[in-house]
Amino acid sequence: MVSVYKHEPFTDFSDVNNREAFQAALTKVEAALGGKYDLVVGGERIETEEKIVSTNPANREEVIGTVSKATRDIAEKAINAADEAFAEWRKWDPAARAGILFRAAAIVRRRKHEFSAYLVKEAGKPWKEADADTAEAIDFMEYYARQMLAIAEGKPVNSRVGEHNEYFYTPMGVTVVISPWNFAFAIMCGTTVAPLVTGNTVVLKPASATPVVAAKFVEVLEEAGLPKGVVNYVPGSGAEVGDFLVDHPKTKLITFTGSRDVGVRIYERAAKVHPGQFHLKRVIAEMGGKDTVIVEKDADLDVAAEAIVVSAFGFSGQKCSAGSRAVVHADVYDELLGKVEALVKQLTVGDPVTYDNYMGPVIDRAAFDKITGYIEIGKGEGRLVVGGNSDDSKGYFIEPTVFADVSPDARIMQEEIFGPVLAIAKANNFDEALDIANNTEYGLTGAVITNNREYIERAKRDFHVGNLYFNRNCTGAIVGYQPFGGFKMSGTDSKAGGPDYLLLHMQGKTVSEML
Repeated sequence: MVSVYKHEPFTDFSDVNNREAFQAALTKVEAALGGKYDLVVGGERIETEEKIVSTNPANREEVIGTVSKATRDIAEKAINAADEAFAEWRKWDPAARAGILFRAAAIVRRRKHEFSAYLVKEAGKPWKEADADTAEAIDFMEYYARQMLAIAEGKPVNSRVGEHNEYFYTPMGVTVVISPWNFAFAIMCGTTVAPLVTGNTVVLKPASATPVVAAKFVEVLEEAGLPKGVVNYVPGSGAEVGDFLVDHPKTKLITFTGSRDVGVRIYERAAKVHPGQFHLKRVIAEMGGKDTVIVEKDADLDVAAEAIVVSAFGFSGQKCSAGSRAVVHADVYDELLGKVEALVKQLTVGDPVTYDNYMGPVIDRAAFDKITGYIEIGKGEGRLVVGGNSDDSKGYFIEPTVFADVSPDARIMQEEIFGPVLAIAKANNFDEALDIANNTEYGLTGAVITNNREYIERAKRDFHVGNLYFNRNCTGAIVGYQPFGGFKMSGTDSKAGGPDYLLLHMQGKTVSEML
């Protein structure tokens, strides 16, 4: 029987010993900054002339590491290495593959603060956000290893007299993993180890903004005993390397987390059958959201204000699950707005190496320019309540910004900003609130703050999101507790961290024998 895994606990930073331990990890990582990282293809380290220079978004002058940049020729080599390794890896005992994940999880657990410190430096994550990111990576490894053990023998099917039938799962082949920067460890790790433990091989193209964390994780997998060629590390540009990997006839599965536009483009490209391709590619895609917190007139307004602020401004709103919209009943609108404003004014913005800073920078120049552009748009679409300022003199810092009295059809209510910008609209009743919540092309997360059981039951049916929360924030899904994935243009609703996620990386096979 497979043991039940309880998720990795978050670090209690109110304990001075934990704060000192984390500070020591930051000091250790700072001493190692500026290192060089090669590509890994078939177990071979490859250095290229062209590099990706990873810098600290809180301090652009600080180089986290210099990473070799893959070319199309190297991407071809990586696909072939993964294809060759698949021939043996697919035959490994599932328990042995799971064992590598268990060992990798143990290694990361021992170095937890170190990995979190890299996230502080490379992704600009505050301590608590970085700690949760690393904990989730551990959870993915532990959970998927246990899930593989549970499905290793397949599922029972009926047999008749004189006939024996079996139903089991078999791996698909070469998997291209295109991972994001916002959960640079957790999502990168989860989308890599899921195909691995199911017997597939991986070509990993991490986000160019956070390639060092991915390189460190590949080292962990090697230390845990992963054979050469099973994971190949090839950071590079989407135009040169990403498209090539998606289009390659040997690619069987593509798992992507990122923007809607890129996800749709990958989905479209993957549908085309290329010469030498004798299969249809499968795509697992998580593509963002425009998520809403609904507040009814019976709600506990302190709970509601906290849920709105945490949902909107955790990690500077750079989460696909971020609650960037709030829809509030007219009867409590003004009172709740005052509570939200008061909480936001307490939030601190600065370099996340300092524990007390609630928000750090946004990830890069492109994000900074996009978000500040939306703030200017918001000034014409709503009433600026708090925030609106920014500072790019050293890093990419933007104040938590709240706009009130926004029309449901306004751009800042419809388009994914992916930054610390909250738009608030008014609703006269629950029907209107639900209509506004459902009026975007996305359907990832949502929250309803109410004690009305009728509204809760209606929201379960009629709030069209993949992850729905009541009387809490709409971010922070935990592996094995809240399987994560969205409806509509938020992706394929593949439910990462859920009981059927691994099956998406495999093919069901029926074997029937006459006795």
